[in-house]
Amino acid sequence: MKRKAYIGLLAAEALACMAFCILQASLAGLFSTAMAFPFEQVGMGLRSLSLSGGVGNAAAVAIYFAAGLLPAAALLVLRKKRRLHAEDGLLVLLCAVLFAVLYIMVNPGAIGALAGGGAGWLVEKAMLGSMVYSIICGYFILRALRLFFDGSTGKLVRYMSVMLGLLNVLFVYAVFGACFSGMFGSMSALQAGNAGNEHLLGASYVFIALQFVVNALPYVFNMLVVFAALRLLDEMRKDRYSAETVAAAGQIARLCAAALVAVVLANVGFNLLQLIFAKSLMVVNSLVQIPVFSIAFVLAALLFARLVTENKQLKDESDMFI
Repeated sequence: MKRKAYIGLLAAEALACMAFCILQASLAGLFSTAMAFPFEQVGMGLRSLSLSGGVGNAAAVAIYFAAGLLPAAALLVLRKKRRLHAEDGLLVLLCAVLFAVLYIMVNPGAIGALAGGGAGWLVEKAMLGSMVYSIICGYFILRALRLFFDGSTGKLVRYMSVMLGLLNVLFVYAVFGACFSGMFGSMSALQAGNAGNEHLLGASYVFIALQFVVNALPYVFNMLVVFAALRLLDEMRKDRYSAETVAAAGQIARLCAAALVAVVLANVGFNLLQLIFAKSLMVVNSLVQIPVFSIAFVLAALLFARLVTENKQLKDESDMFI
């Protein structure tokens, strides 16, 4: 995928995540949890169609079976293109789970019986959606593992590029989905808990937004590291010992160092600012944030960059002896 198209895809994902958070707050009955999307909305649509009359009911049943059989259709397509493997059996399991999940989403009474209504109802929807997503993710992980072991070095480099691209999709969701949803929820809770004192909430809103920036900063740097790593892989594809490859590795090293410094200073600075303006704030959230995943990812990228640089030095020394 071209760089501009890839960036456009990530921007569209960011907008979709923010739109979902806003819709979840304004249309809680239609958008309960992210993990229930889109099964919850499909279930509501099928229920409305079924209750519209005989023709609508027949159409709803047809759509229900068509949606549940989509993994089976994918399995038939795969069977024509290649030999099936053990992990393809997960597509059969996915069919059964999809039928069950969509049936429960179409019949809210079944959810109420399982969860007891209220907050349990929302948890049940999230669990049902998570079940489907876990099977889908499990299938792609096992499929990727087989491709990794069967692939040549060139293919492994391409697979690594794909995996890095998917990591950025995850980081975009972390920023504009999870972190943005947390900020939106904190602002809503602050407003609800201080009815009549809205004129005093300005500073608190600002600090909630600053907290969003601090929480999102590690993921933003992770995205920048991914873009730098993709550039490095492109250079390695051309010539793993070229000066351009070493320069790309050096860029990753500098970016990783800047990321670790920025994350630490952002946390310290935010806590100091809260202490200074504590009297003006309606809510104080002291952060002792240790983004272990982000730090591990940055260190792994730094290690990879160092190995590339050292390999280039070893090759240069070997060429001198020859």
